[in-house]
Amino acid sequence: MDKMRMESVDLTQKNVERIYELFPSVVTEKRGEDGKLKKAVNFELLKQILVDEVVEGDEAYEFTWVGKKEAMAEAGRPIRKTLRPCKEDSKKWDTTENLYIEGDNLQVLKLLQESYLSSINLIYIDPPYNTGKDFIYPDNFLMNKETYDESSNYFNENGEINFSRLNNNLRPRFHSDWCSMIYSRLLLARNLLTDDGAIFISIDENEDYNLREICDEVFGEDNFVAEFVWSGGRKNDSQLVSVSHEYMICYAKNKSYLKGNNVSWRERKEGIEEIYAEYTRLKKMYQNDYSTIQNELKQWYKNLADNHPAKNHSHYSSVDARGIYFPADISWPGGGGPKYEVLHPVTNMPVKIPSRGWIYGSTKMDEMIKSNMIHFGKDENNVPCIKTYLRDKETAAPYSVFYKDGRGATKRLRTLMGDDVFQNPKDEEIIQKIIQFANMDGGIVLDFFSGSGTTAHSVFLQNIQDNKNRKFIMVQLPEDLDEQFNNANEKAKKTLSKAIKLLDELHKPHLLTELGKERIRRAGDKIIDENKETEIIGTLDVGFRVFKLDDSNMKDIYYSAGEYTQASLDDFISNIKEDRTDLDLLYGCLLEWGLPLSLPHTSEEYRGVIVHTVNGGDLIACFDSEIIEEVVREIAKRQPLRAVFRDSSFENSPAKINVEEIFRLLAPNTRVKVI
Repeated sequence: MDKMRMESVDLTQKNVERIYELFPSVVTEKRGEDGKLKKAVNFELLKQILVDEVVEGDEAYEFTWVGKKEAMAEAGRPIRKTLRPCKEDSKKWDTTENLYIEGDNLQVLKLLQESYLSSINLIYIDPPYNTGKDFIYPDNFLMNKETYDESSNYFNENGEINFSRLNNNLRPRFHSDWCSMIYSRLLLARNLLTDDGAIFISIDENEDYNLREICDEVFGEDNFVAEFVWSGGRKNDSQLVSVSHEYMICYAKNKSYLKGNNVSWRERKEGIEEIYAEYTRLKKMYQNDYSTIQNELKQWYKNLADNHPAKNHSHYSSVDARGIYFPADISWPGGGGPKYEVLHPVTNMPVKIPSRGWIYGSTKMDEMIKSNMIHFGKDENNVPCIKTYLRDKETAAPYSVFYKDGRGATKRLRTLMGDDVFQNPKDEEIIQKIIQFANMDGGIVLDFFSGSGTTAHSVFLQNIQDNKNRKFIMVQLPEDLDEQFNNANEKAKKTLSKAIKLLDELHKPHLLTELGKERIRRAGDKIIDENKETEIIGTLDVGFRVFKLDDSNMKDIYYSAGEYTQASLDDFISNIKEDRTDLDLLYGCLLEWGLPLSLPHTSEEYRGVIVHTVNGGDLIACFDSEIIEEVVREIAKRQPLRAVFRDSSFENSPAKINVEEIFRLLAPNTRVKVI
């Protein structure tokens, strides 16, 4: 009976296995630091096979920095960590498919590699911008000042600063730190994207160039989609230029896949909802008096502010029984169209023929007239038009440059939370637009720098708008707000003090994750309250399961028995830590077996022990200290895909062999493991 690994997947070994599939002759074995044999690549043989395709020396184009190799290696290293479920912090634990994970995102991304491999449809992240200071992310490969200075020749042989190594007014070390921080995370994030998935990354001008270079390497230059420019309003905080925009870089996982499957991104035009609302109001008031409705609608457009988004669609001002439409050109593009007589429906006189000819033949034109799809003028002196309805033109390809005043988002969030408790939160309506046009018909949205929880809020908003069931995974480091307060400037302290006050009122620890969870709870409640009358409200998922990153469920003896004497081994009655619950063990098994953390599960008592069933039989587990044969037989009779038990549940090796025989007889296709 196999033992579960109880650590994240070794991505380096996975890559070696991929090379083995292509070139088995170049893969050999070597002994690792733990003394065990593992596969390794003989690069000399690989170079011989590839011959001229191997690049050596300094002639290849390459983007690099001090620490890049270590960042790449760190992304592939396994970790002995787990995600522990926290039901008391969750909302609608039993029914929700949304996840909120507290912990360092590099380690969390490693743990998610198997459960969510090629399963994430959209990633949006707003990583910390490079302000020339150390980052809060505790990566063990980020360099201190002395290490960087030594590696990068920051000082010359005389001990003086080498000014040629400086990058503007920022120390190069912080560029290297930032590049290493984002590089390893993007390497892991790419593995999670579906073939039609995409990633959007918010960034400012300090690392925009470097981020593009890194993304070209991680995702492939051919998969670059666009660099969006988000203008959020004028700022007056610079001596030279007032920088009032940020960037949003977008890469597809596989751009050729999108093209090959005719996937197009469309966004709903701004101002559409306001137009429909006004039309509905006028329709109730004037019923079928389309002439009056049309005149009133034109006046409404005229009264709008010049910067109102609905003003861009003011040409959609004609109205008939089908709704709002625009009288579009009916002539043949480029000229040369057919020319024939068309009679005006009122005067019965031939109308003016467009100089380029009609876009339709006479038979098709007759059909269009009969179906009331042609807009005629008052008399025959006007050229008719095609009725193009607003409902058919609600979407368009997203623009790469857009304006959205950030003050609106700040005000909405202030109302939701009762005060300004977040520093520089993103606009939930902007991220909602991304979710909308990224062509997600359901699926999962991931944000591993979730901060204030804006992305989760955006998922709720878009789900209620188009009646979809997208899920989210939010990952956030539990940043200490008290520590931030002590190191903040006066402006930041005002916001942090309000945040800490709110958390005190909620009797919560002073952590950013507590604020984020509270924001998501309130956003969900607000959406439910505002949409009580809609049909979707009964199925809208506004809950989330909370998980917290922690050390492995297993004691060290589980991994390194060779370091212990027989006397010390006798002290370990169980290899599982005493403070771990059945749920801790169950979700640790889900991670290793590559099952989503959102799957439903039930627990039942059977013959004095607790049996856990995940998703109706994807996995059945029993972690009690003693399990009788009758329980094993009952689990086997249910024929789950996987079964897992506590290793110490069985008295001896013959007992384990008996379990294997029971499953071989009753459930031969079930994979059985122990922890």
